[in-house]
Amino acid sequence: MGGGDEDPLQPVTSDETVSVGGTVTLTCRVAESDSSSLQWSNTAQQTLYFGEKRALRDNRIQLHHSTSTELSITISDVQLSDEGEYTCSIFTMPVRTARATVTVLGVPGKPQISGFESAVPEGGKVTLTCTSTGSKPPARLIWFHGDQQLEDSPIVEIQPDSNLPREGEKFNLKCSGKGNPEPTSYIWEKKDGELPSLAKVDGASLHFEMLNKSDNGVYLCHGGGGGVRSGPGGPGVPDPTAMLTSSGVDHAVIGGVVAVIVFILLCLLIVLGRYLIRHKGTYLTHEAKGSDDAPDADTAIINAEGGTSGAEDKKEYYI
Repeated sequence: MGGGDEDPLQPVTSDETVSVGGTVTLTCRVAESDSSSLQWSNTAQQTLYFGEKRALRDNRIQLHHSTSTELSITISDVQLSDEGEYTCSIFTMPVRTARATVTVLGVPGKPQISGFESAVPEGGKVTLTCTSTGSKPPARLIWFHGDQQLEDSPIVEIQPDSNLPREGEKFNLKCSGKGNPEPTSYIWEKKDGELPSLAKVDGASLHFEMLNKSDNGVYLCHGGGGGVRSGPGGPGVPDPTAMLTSSGVDHAVIGGVVAVIVFILLCLLIVLGRYLIRHKGTYLTHEAKGSDDAPDADTAIINAEGGTSGAEDKKEYYI
């Protein structure tokens, strides 16, 4: 919604609410006119009407009233897609605008019950589901048995703010409930005893400023609306101050470290194996010089032991 008492040319609009299939009227006014035209635009900033002139071909949108100080249009057969922010503009210098939000309510369809296919024997169990489509906001569904309204017992859950509470630290328990109707009040209690004197109840939360061993136990939360009703099987939180030596998180960390170590060892074994394979059977050999010219084995050995002198003797022989 836009408006201004100080500026007579500032457009003024109002937000509107309409049900699906209904008709909504959008009105834009200015206190004074300077012969500038008013314009309505839709949520996509498409011009709907500029003064009395239609700009968008949509037969659902019609001119309702147009003067020098007012421009009103109607939108019929409203759909959920029509919801959003509409803009009224007056083309002065500078251009002035105002916005109107259209909220579209979805009409819930006829409730449908499913889950019953055949006769159920006495003492048996059957699950019935009630659904309704098209509702905006979501519809609240209520069960009746004959003329008597049935109420669901709320289901409550307790969530600790830490899985490893320790003595001397702060600790909180939070109770959340679901039901039809949803729980609007909560009551805390300690099984087989009274709540610790230092424990503070704050609606759905139970606060421990400093845990000690006397706080050990099972805590219960009851949720209800109007009168308090216990949620079936209300969960408890056992031993909130227990000094745990291991947990799922610890096992996960240990398992991850072991996996990394095994992976590193496998990599080292692979690298070492490849190194040994590549260098297997590689030896440096030195043939005895002069052994090829020896007439027999004894001469070859003599030449090998004194190869240099043998070569010199051969030179002296030829000289």
